[in-house]
Amino acid sequence: MRISKRVEQMAPSGIRAFFDLVLGMKDVISLGVGEPDFVTPWHIREKAISSLEKGYTSYTSNKGMPELRQEINKFLGERYGIAYDINEEILVTVGVSEGLDLAFRAILDPGDKVLVPDPNYVSYGPTVELAGGEVVQLPTNIKTGFKITPEVIEESMCEGVKAIIINYPCNPTGTSYTKKELREIARAIIKHDLILISDEVYDELTYDFEHTPFATLKGMKERTIYLNGFSKSYAMTGFRLGWAAGPADIIAGMTKIHQYTMLCAPIISQIAAIEALKTGFKDIAMMKREYLRRRNYMVGALNDIGLSCHMPQGAFYVFPSIKSTGMKSMDFAKDLLNKKKVALVPGSAFGKDLDDHIRISYASSYDNLKEAIARIDEYLKELKHGKKARR
Repeated sequence: MRISKRVEQMAPSGIRAFFDLVLGMKDVISLGVGEPDFVTPWHIREKAISSLEKGYTSYTSNKGMPELRQEINKFLGERYGIAYDINEEILVTVGVSEGLDLAFRAILDPGDKVLVPDPNYVSYGPTVELAGGEVVQLPTNIKTGFKITPEVIEESMCEGVKAIIINYPCNPTGTSYTKKELREIARAIIKHDLILISDEVYDELTYDFEHTPFATLKGMKERTIYLNGFSKSYAMTGFRLGWAAGPADIIAGMTKIHQYTMLCAPIISQIAAIEALKTGFKDIAMMKREYLRRRNYMVGALNDIGLSCHMPQGAFYVFPSIKSTGMKSMDFAKDLLNKKKVALVPGSAFGKDLDDHIRISYASSYDNLKEAIARIDEYLKELKHGKKARR
């Protein structure tokens, strides 16, 4: 066999597999891909353009430009009161996705286990497995707002668990945690001496309370790999830029892999990111206000048309239940796409036992969202009418 067994047995991304169906279809309202609908603010784009004009086209340090690492550290200090050694504890990565891959490959030996929330972002499980690790699911549900609890961690612990990954605000549910909730989770992590991979890429899109980085909690900085980036908050997805901060030995291990596989993040993106950190706060505030308006509309509208939906605390996703339809999520998504030209993501893409949920991104215009709700409502009414007719 030319392909490794590990790769051969790995399922393709549930998101991408579904959106291959969307390609070429006309008049589709796409509420699936998790990407801001805002264009990167002009002053950030202008800095990238001017860097090209000035001839900044070279490699940078493997760890990233010192100026960017300094700016990241300054941001963390001013925003959250936490500091890192920019030479030993911060690494600039090609998106948070690379940071995630590096983190798992740096800490896992074959057979090591990682606690992974269910539901979770589609790459978590495969990335653990590609690093030779094994996934242990942390089950959550709509009744608890899809939140991890210390009790769930205790119940899921087993021999060989080395790490836990937590994403908040969460993709796909939008769930986040108060400082009190994080402290309770932190106690369980410390008790079992786990390494935490904390994916906080949606941190600035937290709506109902202040975001608290895990690394700011007592006893957590020394065991936390803190991942963040520029894609979501600054609408810079195409710049492919993230960063990792953490204990020097782990960052050194991640850097060792990074220098052999990626070398460095693009210099143009790094220069643009410096500008984003220095002057992007007003841009974030504007986008956040609009996302909040859309969130409130979507949650209310979905509940009104009969799809039970909890209130997400952040990001730009809602994760309603379709249990009332009696359909599985992929069947629902395909049928809705074919009949009403609305694209969303089946819940089955995000973990086990999620076939009665769908993920909808509200990173789309308000008018698009209103039209999508109207089409979904029409679809649900036709579905209900069809069931009655068959009786």
